[in-house]
Amino acid sequence: MPKLKTKSSVKKRFSLTASGKVRANQANKQHGMIKRTNKQIRNQRGTTILADQDARIVKKFMPYG
Repeated sequence: MPKLKTKSSVKKRFSLTASGKVRANQANKQHGMIKRTNKQIRNQRGTTILADQDARIVKKFMPYG
């Protein structure tokens, strides 16, 4: 059987945790921070774990983890 290719955009944007969950960057943080509240900026720091429904889609494009 041929090897399966990993989607290039997925390997740049997502990573897997040790337990198999999908880690992603926080959304809505690219520009326009002056409009956001300080609370929103604080809560969107770092990364987040995707919901199971979204993680299932991303894992399809990462055949080897």
